[in-house]
Amino acid sequence: MITLKQLSYAVAVQKTLHFKKAADECAVSQSALSTAIAELETQLGVQIFERDNKRVLVTPLGEIILRKAQAINLEVQELYQLSHSQNAPLSHPMALGVIPTIGPYLLPKVLPEVRRQYPDFELTLIEEQSHVLVEKVRSGEIDTAILALPYDTEGLHAFTFWEEDFLVVVNESGGYSKLKKISTNQLKDAPLLLLKDGHCLKDHALAACKLQSTEMQNAVAGTSLPTLVQMVAGRMGATLVPEMAVDQLVADNPEIRAVPLDEPGPHRKLAFITRLNYGGTANIELLMRLFREQLTGIQTSEK
Repeated sequence: MITLKQLSYAVAVQKTLHFKKAADECAVSQSALSTAIAELETQLGVQIFERDNKRVLVTPLGEIILRKAQAINLEVQELYQLSHSQNAPLSHPMALGVIPTIGPYLLPKVLPEVRRQYPDFELTLIEEQSHVLVEKVRSGEIDTAILALPYDTEGLHAFTFWEEDFLVVVNESGGYSKLKKISTNQLKDAPLLLLKDGHCLKDHALAACKLQSTEMQNAVAGTSLPTLVQMVAGRMGATLVPEMAVDQLVADNPEIRAVPLDEPGPHRKLAFITRLNYGGTANIELLMRLFREQLTGIQTSEK
């Protein structure tokens, strides 16, 4: 009889294309994993993987079988989620993905209160770019993820819990630092520092400024928000940062100043994304409420 363990091992091999890495991921010995895969292939009467000493390939029929295996594993996970939904709030472990332009700035503001109210809550955090997290949610590798919208989340639920605007970070030595607000037209004379392609914050910043990527051929690209802010301190141009990040990125640096962007907002929305049949929606709603309360309290205290 085919077992869920065999299917899980096969999916892990498909993901890693490496038996040793798949075994490590499944916390079993390589021999145990290999034996389970061989038994699965024997029971099905087909070869799922082609392997030699150098590489692992998935056969065409194996691709079809593994898609079915992924769907079965996901359905089983949803059954467990549904059963745990009847338990006390946040009593079941959760794997949460978050993008780099949200995680370092949101989590320190909200997680202490989550930990205070739910000290036994087991939370695993994964930081990746949006497209990676979307696929991890779809495949069931993680329970949910926090993204910045707009972003393509077709086939998933998106629960918005916060909205915010961008601020323009400028060097104190320039004329921009004397302004109360900065419009896109005023920014056109300054080199705009943006994140590299692949970061949704770049797309959101361009959209907020009503600019196209083709108009930014001379823009300088950075790998992270802290890097961009240091480039502003070095008088290389100006950049945009979300409100949530200003206190960490700007407050303690006397060489720079954050000026509100004078363009209609909100410039981005923060949302949890989940699978359509995810059984832990009540826990997501609880986290959203806690996050909103903490962010609203911080926002009120800063005014």
